[in-house]
Amino acid sequence: MSASSKLAVAFSDRFAQDLPEMGTPWEAQEVVDPSLLALNEPLADELGLDPAVLRSPDGLLLMTGNLVPEGAAPVAQAYAGHQFGHYSPRLGDGRALLLGEVTDNEGRLRDIHLKGSGRTPFARAGDGQAVVGPMLREYVLSEAMHALGIPTTRSLAVVSTGKTVLRETRLPGALLARVASSHLRVGTFQYARATGDLDLLRRLADHAIVRHYPDAAQAEHPYRALLRGVIDAQASLVARWMLVGFVHGVMNTDNMTISGETIDYGPCAFMEAYDPGAVYSSIDHAGRYAYGNQPVVAEWDLARFAEALLPLLHDDQEQAAAIATEALGHFSREYSTHWSRGAKAKIGLRDDVEDQTASELVQDLLELLHRHEVDYTTLFRSLSAAVSGAPEPARALFADPAAFDAWMRRWTPLRPDAELMNEVNPVYIPRNHLVEEALTAATAGDLDPLHRLLTAVTHPYDERPGLERYAAAAPEEFGAYRTFCGT
Repeated sequence: MSASSKLAVAFSDRFAQDLPEMGTPWEAQEVVDPSLLALNEPLADELGLDPAVLRSPDGLLLMTGNLVPEGAAPVAQAYAGHQFGHYSPRLGDGRALLLGEVTDNEGRLRDIHLKGSGRTPFARAGDGQAVVGPMLREYVLSEAMHALGIPTTRSLAVVSTGKTVLRETRLPGALLARVASSHLRVGTFQYARATGDLDLLRRLADHAIVRHYPDAAQAEHPYRALLRGVIDAQASLVARWMLVGFVHGVMNTDNMTISGETIDYGPCAFMEAYDPGAVYSSIDHAGRYAYGNQPVVAEWDLARFAEALLPLLHDDQEQAAAIATEALGHFSREYSTHWSRGAKAKIGLRDDVEDQTASELVQDLLELLHRHEVDYTTLFRSLSAAVSGAPEPARALFADPAAFDAWMRRWTPLRPDAELMNEVNPVYIPRNHLVEEALTAATAGDLDPLHRLLTAVTHPYDERPGLERYAAAAPEEFGAYRTFCGT
């Protein structure tokens, strides 16, 4: 019996059928010696996939694209994008394939997407390969984000290809099986708009509405409702990134999903010492995608989405532009609402505390963190102990504890809720030194550090004995951190 029949899950090719102009049918490269590095069994169960089948030889062939299940029609998706502000009309899946879609246990359509599956017509000068470290990075970071409750693409598996890939040095090759509610991006719409084919743009928008915003279909103006839906979803997403100190690192328009899920864990990192200017990407020399710039960049990217939709918003382009401008005006308000609500919870304040009072306290605390170079995650988690009569761990983070004491005197009379704080302030994040430790070991063949890290970050709010090093900041000798995209 083939893996296809053992799966007991029907694959579909809805994207390929609905939008043939938006992809190129393609086959994955042959993988002669695949071996499993990581399998997300809970996610497999959600998708109705049997982990035992996925671990089998045929299952590995499925997850490398070398066994195409019945109903699937692999395609390399086409999209355009602004990369660091510069428009590229033809990007697309240069080293990836949309294998197909499955319906999960809750009736949701989910993409199964392969990253590192070989060169496609969109590869340009790339070799189409991926290597162990970056693929396991995406596995760890995406699963940590999911555990934090932040919308994200997810990682089903990482499979070693048995090939050697040339980067700065020779590295072991690997492939990631990624799961998403879809891989539609702002850049997908930019590509469709650039073709000049209004029917294609309309069909793409209809596909997105059915897939992600079904209520928009019933609206008086469905495409305006689609625009608002994406704006609201991204405002919420970026606010959640900011609240946990996540720096995406490469917020190009081809990396902004229509669904509002986080996608592409390349040069990303979680901030340690609080710094609005924090940049970890080795290629972001001007700080365009710094931590503090993320809301502004998101709004800029959404303006590009609105531009792509203009022909659908109104027949008169001046009126279409006015509609788009009005919709984009909602982003800052939605973002501020999500950020303020989340920040209020981070310092344990309930709804009966005035928003202005909470906002001033949060901003003053952030200024203290910046001035004293205090670890963002550690400080916020320690606040619950501080309000419960154990302020020393928090005070010890400041070069001048008196400044924190003065802030505490304004905060504690508001009766902050320690339990609420522990529900929203994680103990464990994928700390950069621990991620690098795990990836270095995995590249050398030792997966134990990876599994220990996953144990911590996939239950981020539950403090557990024996995991103290996973809650600690990087040692000084770790130095400045830089991340790379892996291509």
